[in-house]
Amino acid sequence: MKARTAAASGHTSARKPPRRESVFAERFGLFAECLLTGVWIAVASLPLVTYPAAFAAGSRHLRRRTAHMGGGWREFVADFRAAVRGGWIAGLAGWAAALAVWVDVQAVRAGIPGGPLVGAVGLFALIGLAVAGLRAAAVWEPGSSWRALLAAAGRRTVLDPAGSFLLVGGLVMVACSAWFIPPMAVPVLGAVAAAALAVEERGRHR
Repeated sequence: MKARTAAASGHTSARKPPRRESVFAERFGLFAECLLTGVWIAVASLPLVTYPAAFAAGSRHLRRRTAHMGGGWREFVADFRAAVRGGWIAGLAGWAAALAVWVDVQAVRAGIPGGPLVGAVGLFALIGLAVAGLRAAAVWEPGSSWRALLAAAGRRTVLDPAGSFLLVGGLVMVACSAWFIPPMAVPVLGAVAAAALAVEERGRHR
């Protein structure tokens, strides 16, 4: 009888599912992964025109992390190399837009007639482009066309204002971090990539 009971208990324990980490540990681990990803994104963005590819690789790494899939620095580098093939053109276009807005701001400071209106329009357009870029990077996959991704992301930026405002808040957070504590702006980049993922996932469910 005891042998039968022991066998039954042993059979039950053998079928017991593996213990999963607590919700707190899982969320804290994801937060730490976001900060680490921010460092990776910052390093990959050093050539200046590679920031779209850096965010794309970082976003894909976080997608793997939330799906409990393997992956680390090597996978990030592989994704970055794939994304930078067309992403550097998007990065160059972003810097060109920033330069145009800077010229508009100088026109406003010089007191040129109509300068304030042109400056405001240019600033809002630049913010919209930044949000669309984050949205495009969040859904990037190897082999994707950056032109198609940015066009679709631009439509989502306009049609989903709530999600767009959330990403604007993330960009403001990076700017404030860079202003008050410059080193903190680096890991915060990972949090912005995570916010873009959350916004896109929210839109997909809707």
